[in-house]
Amino acid sequence: MKVSAKNVNNKPLRWVLIGDGESPHLLKWARALAQQPGIELWAASSRGFLPEFDWLIPSARRFAMNTRPEHAGGNLSVFKQLPALGAWLAEVDADWLHAHYLTSHGTLAWAARRGWRLRARIVGSAWGSDILVTPQQGWAYRWLTRKVLQACALTTSDSLHMTAVMKTLGAAEVMTFPFGLEAMPKLSTSAQARKQPWLFFSNRGLEPIYRPDRVIRAFATVVALQPEAKLVVANDGSLREALLQLVAELGLGDQVQFVGRLDATTQASHYARSRWYFSLPQSDSVAVSVLEAMAHGCVPLLSDLPANHELLGEPTQRGLIVEEGAALPDLHAQLLALSERASAMAAANRAWVAENALFAPAVQKFLTRVRELDLSK
Repeated sequence: MKVSAKNVNNKPLRWVLIGDGESPHLLKWARALAQQPGIELWAASSRGFLPEFDWLIPSARRFAMNTRPEHAGGNLSVFKQLPALGAWLAEVDADWLHAHYLTSHGTLAWAARRGWRLRARIVGSAWGSDILVTPQQGWAYRWLTRKVLQACALTTSDSLHMTAVMKTLGAAEVMTFPFGLEAMPKLSTSAQARKQPWLFFSNRGLEPIYRPDRVIRAFATVVALQPEAKLVVANDGSLREALLQLVAELGLGDQVQFVGRLDATTQASHYARSRWYFSLPQSDSVAVSVLEAMAHGCVPLLSDLPANHELLGEPTQRGLIVEEGAALPDLHAQLLALSERASAMAAANRAWVAENALFAPAVQKFLTRVRELDLSK
């Protein structure tokens, strides 16, 4: 049953997403909210908008800042758009501003609300590095993150670890739920038979924070003892050329394939064939790509981070934590041991995702709480 989210005057809540309109993650939020009764959806993007937004939000309800922010941050061009954004938001006269990635778009929402004296209240969704990395880069970033969190009537987090950090930074109320799947992938009864025993897949960004070089070095220790092993590396980023060079230096040209950015169908086919899924970032919360891999019956191989321990269970029931440094040479032996129960783990992973990591039920609970806040103001 869908939850109505109307205000006390029985009018639809005018809701503005503020984020990166070229991100599939913001698009997923837009799809979820556009289906809700009692929501009039608007959107402001620091970049442009993916074509799929045309089906969800009329162009008259969208504002594109058309900046090209860098992955590493320090993007003053985004904040130079504040006057234009503030003027647009004043015209929109929204009930709620929903900021995604708090140290950039959350700052825009907070500053616009103050500078243009908007009546809108703010809800914020943390994405990971905005809480786990950026506030550690200096007192100014930490101060700004605290201000944004304190300005939010409600925030969302996708792991208990990140929730705890947000509360130490001043967040008053945080809802914790995975940024889960919109639907479970349909697998045939022979899906596990199609799994290639020594096929690995990795699709995190080719950026320093995701440590794709570590994925390749970890894979190299497996290939040394299992020559038929293969690794498919999807996605793109600033490290692509350096990674190609690393693969050549390690003599892995026949075992590692770079396939670039993939559409959803092609990516699903790689999940379906792969037995193992690598995700070894330096910092992370619960990544949707890991949930996707688990839903397709892959066994996740994850870095030693608090959110990953939450995801895999203790002791690790749904995958393997890949330890740092000198432990890497033991990876092949660990995978051999897991291979004996890989099919059972795949079934358990799918069941866990279906029970705990679907997005629609979480959005319903989120909107129920927003409605309560709206009625209590």
